[in-house]
Amino acid sequence: MYKEISKELLDFLQKSPTAFHAVETIENELCENGYEKLLEGQVWKIVPGGKYYVTRNNTSVIAFHVGTKLDNYGFNVTASHSDYPTFKIKENVEIEVKGKYTQLNTEGYGGMLCATWFDRPLSIAGRVLVKEGDSVVTKLLKIDRDLVMIPNVAIHMNRAVNDGYAYNKQVDLLPLFGGADTQKGDFKKLIAKELGVTEEDIYGSDLYLYNRNAPSIWGANEEFISSPHLDDLQCGFTTLKGFLNGYNEESINVYACFDNEEVGSGTKQGAASTFLYDVLVRVNKALGKDEEDYYRALASSFMLSADNAHAVHPNHPGLTDVNNCVYMNEGVVVKSHAGQKYTSDGVSIAVFKALCEKANVPVQFFANRSDVMGGSTLGNIAMSQVSMNSVDIGLPQLAMHSSYETAGIKDTYYMIQVVTEFYNSHISEVSSHELKVTK
Repeated sequence: MYKEISKELLDFLQKSPTAFHAVETIENELCENGYEKLLEGQVWKIVPGGKYYVTRNNTSVIAFHVGTKLDNYGFNVTASHSDYPTFKIKENVEIEVKGKYTQLNTEGYGGMLCATWFDRPLSIAGRVLVKEGDSVVTKLLKIDRDLVMIPNVAIHMNRAVNDGYAYNKQVDLLPLFGGADTQKGDFKKLIAKELGVTEEDIYGSDLYLYNRNAPSIWGANEEFISSPHLDDLQCGFTTLKGFLNGYNEESINVYACFDNEEVGSGTKQGAASTFLYDVLVRVNKALGKDEEDYYRALASSFMLSADNAHAVHPNHPGLTDVNNCVYMNEGVVVKSHAGQKYTSDGVSIAVFKALCEKANVPVQFFANRSDVMGGSTLGNIAMSQVSMNSVDIGLPQLAMHSSYETAGIKDTYYMIQVVTEFYNSHISEVSSHELKVTK
């Protein structure tokens, strides 16, 4: 059971080397399950019981399944993100070194663990904008071979490296692309050849490095999984599975996977944008509901903000709180923060605990050490546009923001179970002191 769903997750991750590919993979799943694609620039025709989705920038996607009994409806929302820390290819890409090497000029995207990118097979993926007649069309690119590598400096030339080293992304982390036979323009030629287009027809691109190391299931009892970008596509995958499994007639179930969380979410397709607000308002209007109905619906709405959490590190257990700490394979994590970096509060935690109890899923609680500043995530950012009850959850993992991360084999299953329970439930505001959860 655990191994089968983990293999499905790892296959999903291998198909998704960039946010563009992740959203394409999600789109394919939605289409296979009968969801109709909408375009933001067209009129939306939505009916009770209907299943729909919409994308923005091809890196964020929101899908929704409409209930059929909408007298006292609300929105059941999950939010995850499609991006992860990596290196973006700059426009003028080739750097020649003494006529002997060609490097690629890159810049960091997000806060990565730099050391984990050295001495491993890497390649290039993303999107390319190609001119076709009077149009510019998007083509996805994934070069499926070992193409570049970022070589370490030998310890003989940097004796102090193991005592701590400040990596310079413009010096230390440029990938090696070719040797003395490489000519200027070869990178663009390679891209054109991969896509079957002419170089002249390439008008733009968003290309990134990705780690070619294959995902694995490992451990004394095969209890761990490791892969690139578990943060946050493990949550993107599990919330999608729960969304496709669950349904209740009295709610509008919503699945959201946003781009650009790793760089602050402040883009047109990020959680801080109007994307979620725009979709919810348009759905409400297309169903013949008015503004008053919309605000009433928000009062009975609930969000699971799903982004992975830090498991206790076996070598450094003191880095986490003494008892608000979590372990792999011991359940879904609820994250809390007094300064509201996470949206969880007493009300939302109580609702989520009840859902976990119904789903027979173990739940854990995480808070940062009081003397450590932690990261933030999607929920409180999205709340600036759409206000509803929300809880921040995630799955425990090690080496967050490494190019190769580790998690527990059981937790993917646990998350799918409780998210399915969430989407099967109707959460309604009975009074200012009571939220009711029913199926």
